[in-house]
Amino acid sequence: MVLIKEIVQEALSTGYLSVVAEDQMRALIQTNYDSEDLDAWIILQRAIVAGNVKQESRRKKASLSSKGKNASSNLKLAYQIAAEIAGAAAMALTMPKNSKDQPSLGA
Repeated sequence: MVLIKEIVQEALSTGYLSVVAEDQMRALIQTNYDSEDLDAWIILQRAIVAGNVKQESRRKKASLSSKGKNASSNLKLAYQIAAEIAGAAAMALTMPKNSKDQPSLGA
């Protein structure tokens, strides 16, 4: 069984994320993953935003208009925000539960 972190490692080493690999990660994230997989996914999202990993296009590229360029910028920002949110979630998941030294959020 392929793990998310294995797919991420391949994408980081090649600088390329295929549609097939992306679909595999989507399926895996809906079933079972651990904190290492989540960390790897966050690293991949940051690499994509930084331009270090290119994603395979899901449709044929048309010439980008100024409207398309704005959409691309908005998508990059959305990926960056999602990566930061996932990072915060990963940190929260690794924190000890109900420690007397740590304040509780809720119950």
